[in-house]
Amino acid sequence: MPQKSLPRRSFLQSAAAGSLLFSGIVDQLLADAGDPLAPRQPHFPAKAKNVIFLFMTGGVSHVDTFDPKPELVKQHGKEIKANHPEIKDRPGYERIFLKRPQWEFQPHGQCGTEVSALFPHVATCVDDIALIRSMHTSHSNHYNATLGMHTGSFTFSRPSIGSWLTYGLGTINQNLPGFVVIAPAQTYAGTQVYANDFLPGAFQGTLVVPGAEPIANVQPRVSSDRQQLELAALREVNAEHLASRQEDAQLLARLQTFETAFGMQMAVPEAFDFSEESSTTLESYGLAPDQKSGFGWQCLAARRLIERGVRFVELIDVGSANNWDAHGDMMTHVPLAKNVDQPIAALIKDLKARGMFDETLIVWTTEFGRTPFNNTADAPGREHHPWAFSSWLAGAGVKRGIVHGTTDEIGLWTAEKPVHVRDFHATILHLMGFDHERLTYRHAGLDYRLTGVEHASVVHEILT
Repeated sequence: MPQKSLPRRSFLQSAAAGSLLFSGIVDQLLADAGDPLAPRQPHFPAKAKNVIFLFMTGGVSHVDTFDPKPELVKQHGKEIKANHPEIKDRPGYERIFLKRPQWEFQPHGQCGTEVSALFPHVATCVDDIALIRSMHTSHSNHYNATLGMHTGSFTFSRPSIGSWLTYGLGTINQNLPGFVVIAPAQTYAGTQVYANDFLPGAFQGTLVVPGAEPIANVQPRVSSDRQQLELAALREVNAEHLASRQEDAQLLARLQTFETAFGMQMAVPEAFDFSEESSTTLESYGLAPDQKSGFGWQCLAARRLIERGVRFVELIDVGSANNWDAHGDMMTHVPLAKNVDQPIAALIKDLKARGMFDETLIVWTTEFGRTPFNNTADAPGREHHPWAFSSWLAGAGVKRGIVHGTTDEIGLWTAEKPVHVRDFHATILHLMGFDHERLTYRHAGLDYRLTGVEHASVVHEILT
């Protein structure tokens, strides 16, 4: 049936009444259809209000950072056998030999957690961290392991963890996205790490690229009066279009993005304006005045975003040495660690000073570890290693100054209290107030969830 059109005079008269339309037609239609970003309650009282997810892309070596292995030092050069996915049928890897860590470990804090010399600043925060040394994953390729860490699926695109949490909780600040990803470049699996996939489009992550214009095209290109007139006209046309298509989730999501974009024109520039931050704060993050890039900038931006009601902020580290993929030379870990170490410690201390630490969950992880062996003991690099790696949590609802799980004496396998990526996700959801088995979305006749259909358990031992 043809859609009823608006007479031109009515169209212009309505356009002149933009403020009325803003609070009337569109808002009512969004309410009738169910505003996808409206704040919602979780399944049970949450320990955390928001998440800052620190992703070290490329595969950080656990045996060189957070998992000391004195026996690996003693057995350096010993030949071993391992049916490892990264070396199976690979020419030149018919024989493999143990390779010692390249940095010394020391105990830190009152808890005595050992951390390598690569992370001297994070080491000062170990009394606030729950370190998991028994992480493991289901794939040894960057693409698949990165996809799995973000979506729970190692093969097919699925909604990211940030999308799931925004779907479950909505957003507090309607002028800012509920889910933001800050990255200077894409990581493995590209936009899939923050995609909504089959969830409504309103739950997709918004990419922020450090620089002079973190989010492109936010600044208005026309006068405020003219923009109000144009937006009012656009709202009325969209409202009429939506009125007969309220079951169209994509259309509703598109209309919602227009409203969010309008609010972002005021909220975004202010959120990324660090001029009000003290010189002491900037220095703590390793930032120079007017600096607009670097991991320190990403960390401070994350703090400012969660202050303003953003639920989930992911920081992807693509640093001075590209990423942590150290096949050729483990020494690339030096500039990469230096790039993130001070800002991460500053973020923890800043949140504590502002009374935000106990309501914010900080997650530090990578997609997998690196082998404690290579084809020669003196090989400069290490290969991908899905069987064991380290991650840590800090902040809301997390026990402080503890180590959970172990790997074997050389860091080859998880030994005690293994934690799969699915368990990791279930734990994060639990801290945000969700039963991972009940946070579902029906798609193509099936009820999907972040943790999939395989077994997953909340790691209660690390929770308060």
